[in-house]
Amino acid sequence: MSEKQVTATLQFTPKDYSSFFLAGALCCTVTHGAMTPIDVVKTRIQIDPEFKGQSMLAGTRQVISKEGPKALLTGFGPTAVGYLVQGGAKFAGYEYWKKKGVEFAGGPENSVQYRTAIYLGAASVAEFFADILLTPLEATRIRLVSERNYATGLVSGFTRLAREGGVRELYAGFLPILCKQIPYAIGQFTVNEFCHEAAYRTMSEDTRNNMTASSRFGLNLGSGIIAGFAAAILSHPADTLLSQINKGHGPTGSMPHRLAVLAREAGFRGLFAGLGPRMVMTAGLVSGQFLLYGAIKEAMGAPPGLEIHKEDSSKS
Repeated sequence: MSEKQVTATLQFTPKDYSSFFLAGALCCTVTHGAMTPIDVVKTRIQIDPEFKGQSMLAGTRQVISKEGPKALLTGFGPTAVGYLVQGGAKFAGYEYWKKKGVEFAGGPENSVQYRTAIYLGAASVAEFFADILLTPLEATRIRLVSERNYATGLVSGFTRLAREGGVRELYAGFLPILCKQIPYAIGQFTVNEFCHEAAYRTMSEDTRNNMTASSRFGLNLGSGIIAGFAAAILSHPADTLLSQINKGHGPTGSMPHRLAVLAREAGFRGLFAGLGPRMVMTAGLVSGQFLLYGAIKEAMGAPPGLEIHKEDSSKS
């Protein structure tokens, strides 16, 4: 992308950011909501001794046989609402902080050499603020999934958790959720950016500017799947610890101490329990989110996101 093109994109308006927020909110709530059954089984494998060591298929069969098909939708309410607000804040925040990173680097031309730092910083800061909104709802979801008959749904589960534990209990998982979600966001956005850059560097400018809809779809889908695998691997140990914390496992004391003890008890293998199904789930989540995000933005007439890729000068 030329400096002139990037500079034009820097002029995002409040309306543009509201479009980014709405597109991010919708793409995340739709994809995370659709993945609820997989997440239910994954969480059970992580924290329920009865499911320890089981495959995704075996775990699904056990949930259905013991609790019925409806149990696979446990936690759908807090999942949908939590990722509605988190997704909007994350995607709009990433666009905002990436723009600020370009400005801080001294403009579009200088930002190319610092693009990795810009991607990492934008993803991390955007996710931090998004997680403030997500954490209480994620705590509610995990409690509903891990403790059968805890509550009937989002409102009753959230109310009970707030009443019995207060703000401290609602945010008990804030540190581990940061440890989970920030690496997740880094994998999601940074790897996606570099997958696009790698693809674009094999194309001439004319080819890139005249990509067919099917070619662009394939590029976005493939980049999203690879980014999803990276996000799952980077964030899975903290995801396991988050499930344990919200279940009430571990010693008393400060959160870093509890996390350290739980990590030692789980060991390397335990921290990566359930990684297979989570990689499948996350690849679907991330690729679906990027596809929906782009489609929703386009439908609303929002501008494309800022691109600061390093292009191959030999291509013309």
